[in-house]
Amino acid sequence: MKIKSILFAAVAALSINAASTSANAEELVRIGTEGAYPPFNQIGPSGRVEGFDIDIAKALCAEMNVKCVFVINDWDTIITGLQQNKYDAIVASMSITAERKKAVDFTDRYYSNTLSIVAKEGSNVSMDNLKGKNVGAQRATISAQYLEDSGSGADLKLYDTQENAWLDLTSGRIDAIVADTLPSAD
Repeated sequence: MKIKSILFAAVAALSINAASTSANAEELVRIGTEGAYPPFNQIGPSGRVEGFDIDIAKALCAEMNVKCVFVINDWDTIITGLQQNKYDAIVASMSITAERKKAVDFTDRYYSNTLSIVAKEGSNVSMDNLKGKNVGAQRATISAQYLEDSGSGADLKLYDTQENAWLDLTSGRIDAIVADTLPSAD
């Protein structure tokens, strides 16, 4: 059994149905994930991918009685990797959007997130006053799309990973980041 064209995401819940009863332990399901989005998916001290998304994927694979392996892929080409059969599914905290639904199938979401702005304490940066501010976001994300479409007047800087955006904020190269609330809470 191959699970093709199904997008497992941390915003989507897997629908384990009759297909799971025919799966056997010898089957391998390749799961695409970014590996750079803590606490949802990141490379841990052991060198292996870990996090909430990974725990969800492992539980689903156990329920389906299949072996799952994780394939790390850059975020901005994660859907393309699925379409090119580099893996069978994605588990990577992906928001369901109309544009993404044109490319892949989603299941029901199993958690929800919102966007937040993060800036250094005392900077007085908010979503309402981004004009002329250097604001970072990860490329190919809801955050980047929001900044591009909002007309905020922010000088947008896009990053390959959320971690790199955090580094630039910490070092003062940007004034703020727009990102998902849950990973930003740390």
